[in-house]
Amino acid sequence: MAIPLSYNLRNLTVRKTTTIMTALGIALTVAVLLAVLALVNGLNTAFKSSGNPLQILVMRKAATAELSSGITREVFQTLKSVPGIARQGEEPMASLEIVTVINLPSVDSPEGKNLTLRGLLPIGLQMRDGLKLQEGRWFSPGQREIVVGKSIVKRYPGAHLGSKLRFGRGSWEIVGIMDGGDSSVNSEIFGDLNQISSDFNRSDGLSSVLIRATDAAAFPALINTLNDDRRLNVEALAEKEYFASQTSAAAPLQFLGLFISIVMAVGSSFAAMNTMYAAVARRAREIGTLRVLGFSQGGILLSFFIESLLLSMLGGLIGCLLVLPLNNITTGVGSFVTFSEIAFNFKVGPSIMLVGLGFALFMGAIGGLFPARSAARKEILTALREV
Repeated sequence: MAIPLSYNLRNLTVRKTTTIMTALGIALTVAVLLAVLALVNGLNTAFKSSGNPLQILVMRKAATAELSSGITREVFQTLKSVPGIARQGEEPMASLEIVTVINLPSVDSPEGKNLTLRGLLPIGLQMRDGLKLQEGRWFSPGQREIVVGKSIVKRYPGAHLGSKLRFGRGSWEIVGIMDGGDSSVNSEIFGDLNQISSDFNRSDGLSSVLIRATDAAAFPALINTLNDDRRLNVEALAEKEYFASQTSAAAPLQFLGLFISIVMAVGSSFAAMNTMYAAVARRAREIGTLRVLGFSQGGILLSFFIESLLLSMLGGLIGCLLVLPLNNITTGVGSFVTFSEIAFNFKVGPSIMLVGLGFALFMGAIGGLFPARSAARKEILTALREV
């Protein structure tokens, strides 16, 4: 005969202080885990949202990032004539670009952090799907004007519409704020290719070329053609693949967060176990009475185990509530690929919260199993004699 669930709920409510303290211990562990997962999820979302499935990034052969790549204007002129590149009117959809870094003071680093500065052609703006102006206007060719990502505005006090940043050979006016959705574009600064390359004395030492294939069928053939052309000495890869490779920036954070969560989980499991052992000791006569009333050892074991799961579920729900305010808060991490900060938003979604609840139930199961067995094995007469 099974013990009613109402029995377990009554026990948890009667012992409010013990229940709340144990649940809070589990909640903090769940909150730490969810905060890390939300951070990693936000960073991965920023990269997965970047790029077009028909676009190809072309860099110098053996280069691992745009920052360390080198493409000349001569190579760009040759590359534009390769068959398979889409056209917009008479113009091939190919954007020659330069990527470098500048240093700006941020909200959490007065000494400054690196930011990605990208010089590109007007066609390059059109090739960024979903990119739009949030405020202001686009930069004018040949002028020291820049447009900054919306995440930069949040994290860098000096980077707001109308202000000026000094780098290169002079001051650059921020004339617009761009919104790239969830993509990594929000962490970049855009300006005119020729003006930026001139200011940094790299008129011919540029970084990469972004091109768009005519269709999905032409996409792999175009990549092979570019990689096999010895005149170009370039390496072409899918833009999506390039951004996916940058998710490695999340690996150290994920490892550290999971390590801390596991250590805390061990402590929380012991806390839950101590709570349940104490409950078994205090309720010895109850257990004896339940046996006299005809409840089986299996029924008692299941009842105490369910009670531990209910306790951990409460902790999991509290943990989810604790981490919810982090959703969509902008933060940033440094990337060893771009050597600059990548700004992104915490993403607390339903799947992450389900992981947190599952993690809480796992802690409850570990913490409740042995006390439940102890309760089920008590002899009737011994239990009734205990005070």
